Amino acid sequence: MTDSALVLVANAGDGSISVFRFEGERMTRLAVTEGLAGCSTFAVDAARDLVYAGVKGSKEGEPAGVLTLALDRESGRLEPRSRLDLPDGGMNYLALTRDGTGLLGAAYSGGYGISCPIDDGVVGDPVSRVEFANLHAVLPSTDGRYAYFVSLGDDLVAQYALDDDLALVPLDPETVAAPEGSGPRHLVLNAAQDAVYVLTEFSGEVLHYARDTAHGTLRLVGAATAYDRTMGLAHSTFGADPMAGHLIWGADLHLGADEQYLWATERTESTLAAVAVGEDGSVSAPTRFVVTEPQPRGFALSADGRFLVTAGERSTTVSLYAVDGDTLDLLEQVETGRGANWVRFA
Repeated sequence: MTDSALVLVANAGDGSISVFRFEGERMTRLAVTEGLAGCSTFAVDAARDLVYAGVKGSKEGEPAGVLTLALDRESGRLEPRSRLDLPDGGMNYLALTRDGTGLLGAAYSGGYGISCPIDDGVVGDPVSRVEFANLHAVLPSTDGRYAYFVSLGDDLVAQYALDDDLALVPLDPETVAAPEGSGPRHLVLNAAQDAVYVLTEFSGEVLHYARDTAHGTLRLVGAATAYDRTMGLAHSTFGADPMAGHLIWGADLHLGADEQYLWATERTESTLAAVAVGEDGSVSAPTRFVVTEPQPRGFALSADGRFLVTAGERSTTVSLYAVDGDTLDLLEQVETGRGANWVRFA
């Protein structure tokens, strides 16, 4: 990247977000904002320098919520501006839509998803709510007309149109199945918006769904493993201890530069790997694996795809890599905080 950028990392163990200056293939920590209890997801509105963070209640009787924070790009400090209380449980994934005027959220323990308006950084009450077991992630289409939720507990992707006031209107059908027991977890949409890719937690696969760009509906057309099959990992199940049982434990998924690869993490063996994407959108298993931060739950790539930053839940550092095709070159490790699990460039 030619201009300096910021990297934000949520440290759930410390209840904080670290802000780093990224410049010249190096990361310098500017500030750590504390008081963000249990923060494990956030969405960044870079145009307005706002961060929407999912937090737990910081004192007895206080519900979980979404906290709006103003980002100072010079100092790296985050200042609270407003808060939406969520008495039914906190968010595990947040995504912005319609140029930052709408917020989508997925709550794992609460088993519900929401859509909310945003007015000058203030998140309004949900205008729509859907319910499935252990919803883990949500993303909108680029044009803001559709939204897709993944349910780890029900093994499905739920698909909706977003109407003018951001209400979620079910498509026909409302849900599209994932393989039974696979545990769909995170998803990405390609630039052409004709493919959705879902990483599964229990089977460690990337599922390829073809997307009808006119009507928004999905159709499962293929899959590829994303974990190191030479390590003897077994298929996981809901409620199992992956570390104790040496089980597959898929985590995060992001598209690389030119969309030739889908980068994915697996937490039991602490690996990063690149699933190849063919010209027709099909996926192929990785040929190499990089051992990274212990238990890598979250990572992100720079806008140009040349750099990758990953965080580990059992580490207090994040790793910065240079990306070349499906290979990674470790540039440095820098301190962040306990339980680091969410990374975004801003």
